[in-house]
Amino acid sequence: MGRRPPRAGRRSAGAAGRRAGQGRGGHRADDPGRARAGAGLRRRDHRRRRGPAGRRRHRPDRRLPRRLSPGDAVRGAGRRAGRARDGRAVRRQDAGVGGAGGGRPVRPGRPPGARGLRRGPVPAPDPRAHPRPGGQRRRSAGGAVVGGVPRRRAVAGALPRPGARAAGAAADRHPGPPDGDAARAVRRAARGHGPRGGRDVHLVGAARRAPAGRPRRAGGRVGGGAALGRGPDGGDRYGGDRVNKLLVLDVVGLTPRLLEHTPNLRAIAGEGWQASLGTVLPAVTCSVQSTFLTGAMPRDHGVVGNGWYFRDLGEIFLWRQHNRLVQGEKVWDVARRAKSDYKVANVCWWYAMGADTDWTVTPRPIYHADGRKSPDCYTRPPALHDELTRSLGEFPLFQYWGPTASIKSSDWIVQATRRLMPRADLTLAYVPHLDYDLQRFGPHSPQAVAAARDVDRVLAPLLTDARNQGVTVVALSEYGIGPASRPVHVNRALRQAGLLEVYTQAGMEYLDPWASRAFAVADHQVAHVYVRDPGDLEAVREQCEALPGVDLVLDKQAQREFGLDHERSGELVLVADLGAWFTYYYWLHDDRAPDFARGVEIHRKPGYDPAELFLDPADPRVKLRAGMSLAKKKLGLRYAMSVVPLDGQWVRGTHGRLPDDPADGPVLLCSDPSTARDQLAATEVRDLMLDLAGLSTPVRK
Repeated sequence: MGRRPPRAGRRSAGAAGRRAGQGRGGHRADDPGRARAGAGLRRRDHRRRRGPAGRRRHRPDRRLPRRLSPGDAVRGAGRRAGRARDGRAVRRQDAGVGGAGGGRPVRPGRPPGARGLRRGPVPAPDPRAHPRPGGQRRRSAGGAVVGGVPRRRAVAGALPRPGARAAGAAADRHPGPPDGDAARAVRRAARGHGPRGGRDVHLVGAARRAPAGRPRRAGGRVGGGAALGRGPDGGDRYGGDRVNKLLVLDVVGLTPRLLEHTPNLRAIAGEGWQASLGTVLPAVTCSVQSTFLTGAMPRDHGVVGNGWYFRDLGEIFLWRQHNRLVQGEKVWDVARRAKSDYKVANVCWWYAMGADTDWTVTPRPIYHADGRKSPDCYTRPPALHDELTRSLGEFPLFQYWGPTASIKSSDWIVQATRRLMPRADLTLAYVPHLDYDLQRFGPHSPQAVAAARDVDRVLAPLLTDARNQGVTVVALSEYGIGPASRPVHVNRALRQAGLLEVYTQAGMEYLDPWASRAFAVADHQVAHVYVRDPGDLEAVREQCEALPGVDLVLDKQAQREFGLDHERSGELVLVADLGAWFTYYYWLHDDRAPDFARGVEIHRKPGYDPAELFLDPADPRVKLRAGMSLAKKKLGLRYAMSVVPLDGQWVRGTHGRLPDDPADGPVLLCSDPSTARDQLAATEVRDLMLDLAGLSTPVRK
């Protein structure tokens, strides 16, 4: 069939070139090598586009133009536009090494060579954009893996789609040296064969190398610049800072004095360093952890204790779990500004729910409609729940807190951490075991020494995993636990002064915060006193200062000195004497106490109650009653575990005030000797984590 002549008054680019004595692309039309190469590419492309029985295979989108830098063009003919099945004109770009299709619709029957080549600089393609099907890999003559592991090279696979171009920008800046595949592709093109796999080949210049004399630093950094990304250890290979994997263990109650009984923990300092850790007021779990993760004082992150009075709700809540209660940027927010895919696992650090972490595990019991409470945990992603409970069993909630709290809960947490640590860049784990026997028996008791040895034994496999996997370890504590001997009943004193009110239901008294002129939210050795009327402030202050066992009474001005002047704080904050601690008790006679007072009810009590760690020592039948309650639970009957004493005299350990002796205060251990120091503030822990991870952070003033 003859060729259709061009329209009158219009000449094709090919015709113009022939009149000038040249072929398409500015080369001689009678070049035999050029003709053979073009014919070979067209035949190969035709065969590749047709499947069995002549069916046409699916073709990927070929509308993107291929361009080459002027110095890297290779001779060879490419495909031209053709017909679709319905006879309409279709767009195709030249797939030959030297071709660059126009991308403009071409009329059916238009002769080949109707347009000339276009040349222009194009950045190197993203080698991740088009992996080989099924994850297959092949090796070049030089031994480089092609298709599966994206080694940067001078000749890459298919040009990336527009969405992949930005993702591959970092790879464009760090092209690798040319290898055997590059030369092979050029030779194939010169012989008239298309690229392997039916995809275009894009040529770039020689690989750039780091300037001579610029030393490489640990972590893949070149002369202090941006790191090149991680390699076989599972990190990001394509730009962004390379990070060092980090494990942060919150070993509650650990002190320099107790380290004498923990050889595995001591080994961390043996490899790296140990420092005295300055904590915040109040020295309690939620406040200190929030400071560790934000680098801010309670005045800034707003966590003024393990709980507080929610003025907008008129309710006292302790041990809330949503992360939005913590104001300010967390460590992972800052890290992701430097590395957007920074992975974080949180195993039982507080305020875990709603946090923007990749893996979350936190205690979360099941509250049944009939009033029963069953042990369980919350996880994110949800599938993690079944993964952990299949291998570790249900979360041991009743060994996590209460009269039966034991090493079993810390062991479960450590085993869960071992499963998540290989997946994360930063792994946070909360190990609570020392909190139990040190409050039951005191920090200098034989039981405290045994507890320290137990937690060290449970941590040993995790520390071995971290060492084998090259994970940097930080072990720290929020506070040290001191001796306790004097409970201070601040709410009873306020009630006797006519400042606190209660209401009665079923013969039980309940605190009435709406009607009270003043009341306290007790939290270990710190209590927030909320005063409704500013006119009562001085009277309440005098009442608190006269109370035995009170060391400090802080108004808003004095709170500022301790970084505690937040709107959630009480109008007054009380700090207990050495050996003293605050109860939440507000009833004057035990027979008027609410029923939740004798149970483990951390969310219903308007204050912290360490007596929940005990089966009432004054009740000789307490174990029998506990057994009967468990039997009712097994039968599916409603029950009340009323076994907790109403007297704080049994508590032997407490915390919350700032430590008086560094040997009994919190401590920090780090396995990386390059960041060694003797002292560290709690507000510096966040930036220490980022520094150990190899991520740059702004200097905090």
